[in-house]
Amino acid sequence: MTELPRIPLAGVLGHPIAHSRSPALHGYWLRRYGLKGFYIPMDVAPGDLETVLRDLPKMGFVGVNVTLPHKEAILQIADIITDRAALIGAANTIIYRKDGKIHADNTDGSGFIANLRQNAPHWVANAGPAAVLGAGGAARAVVAALIEVGVPEIRLANRTRPRAEAMRSDFGAKIVVHEWVQAGAMLEDCATVINTTALGMTGKPDFSVRLDALPQQALVTDLVYTPLKTQLLIEAEERGNTVVDGLGMLLHQAAPGFERWFGQRPDVDEATRQAVLSA
Repeated sequence: MTELPRIPLAGVLGHPIAHSRSPALHGYWLRRYGLKGFYIPMDVAPGDLETVLRDLPKMGFVGVNVTLPHKEAILQIADIITDRAALIGAANTIIYRKDGKIHADNTDGSGFIANLRQNAPHWVANAGPAAVLGAGGAARAVVAALIEVGVPEIRLANRTRPRAEAMRSDFGAKIVVHEWVQAGAMLEDCATVINTTALGMTGKPDFSVRLDALPQQALVTDLVYTPLKTQLLIEAEERGNTVVDGLGMLLHQAAPGFERWFGQRPDVDEATRQAVLSA
């Protein structure tokens, strides 16, 4: 009797996870390219993370995405960690190697840059300083990516200054820390503004940093994508700034994992975007 090939499985681990749009995204790509495979959301409590991660390959999993609150803890479990995941201090993409080892990577930064280049093709990394609001895991991924593509100066403000200072210590002299209460003033002569905080997200406090000092030619982007157009983006667009929403980052950061797991580099296009928005 002919042995049937094993159908590859992948998924996303988080706690909670019901809100994730990743299953809709990967499910769309699997259907679009006619690939065998499944992508499954899994609610895993922190205390169960290592056990689950090590058991998944026995069930046919070839890899998983990892989201909050597990993105930092994963680095204590993985056998192999990419340089960028180590620098950022978090991972979002796991590949199960044939030798049984767990390989951890972080594709958030590359997804962030790909989103800007797709949706604001005129954007030039070295056109001027970038202002980053927030100093959490997403901010670390964004800052690492900005440095890699040649942004000359990164102005960083966080509601708790010590966390921002820690980032300066980790990433070096290109980081200039500003007080949160002066975040509006640090936007002067900036070419790029990035909100990495949850401010403005549905159910969270409003984003309240004033944009008066921001040049009209600056690009403004928000990692929040619920709502798709945040108050920050609405205000920036009304001023004449180019704006890029955060959904594209979700789409682009997912593509490398999908390719490794299912063998097909997926297109990130308008059809993909609409498939996720309509899910």
